[in-house]
Amino acid sequence: MPVRIESTDPPNTSSARDGSGTAIEAGWPPISRRHAMAFGLTGLGYLLVVVGILCDTTLVDLDWSFQQLQPYRRWPELEPYLDVWVVAGQRGPTAIAACLWLGWRSYRTGTARPLLVMGTALLLLNVTVGTVKIVTGRLGPHYAHYVGSPELFSGGNIFPSGHTANAVVTWGVLAYLATRGRRIGAVLAGATAVSIGLTTVYLGTHWLSDVLAGWAAGLLVLLALPPAEPLIAGLDARIARRRRGD
Repeated sequence: MPVRIESTDPPNTSSARDGSGTAIEAGWPPISRRHAMAFGLTGLGYLLVVVGILCDTTLVDLDWSFQQLQPYRRWPELEPYLDVWVVAGQRGPTAIAACLWLGWRSYRTGTARPLLVMGTALLLLNVTVGTVKIVTGRLGPHYAHYVGSPELFSGGNIFPSGHTANAVVTWGVLAYLATRGRRIGAVLAGATAVSIGLTTVYLGTHWLSDVLAGWAAGLLVLLALPPAEPLIAGLDARIARRRRGD
């Protein structure tokens, strides 16, 4: 799941001049072709999973194949450990812990940007994932009614996997904001998100396709952060001016 994201250093506000000598204010660089391609491919993958579920394709059969394996019964000795580990994907404890840490960083550095980036990411996550959950109304494996059914529009709320998407976003934002060891942080964030998703499949709380959609949904949020940086910088500047009483 790791992905290379453009630099998060503060925007260049130095002035340059065009050919006519007019001063130009330098801002955030345009999104690279690689970044745009990553966003497009991730979005396409997300769409394919959604369509695969809505159209009751072989992806649903794959979901049932994993569900009928019941790994939590085949390897019950792992369950106590994975019950604890899956908490690393729950929005409540992870978001609170991350925001406390980022709040401390904001205090030390005198900028609200770390908290604003996390807040933006969580807002995007809640809106996008929450909307799809409500629209699809999918039931989880433990509450499924019919073998082979995609269990859609039945009042559920497990597609895409919120655990998985939250793990991608929360740990991914921490790597995104890292000032040192960003590559190592991205790898660790990716490994955490992958393991959290697979853990939910082991526990039988999510279908495999829920997890695939959760990975894609979370990654789309991370990829949307660099284009949102000008807005975040503007909010940060407003907060700074209010602090100074300007």
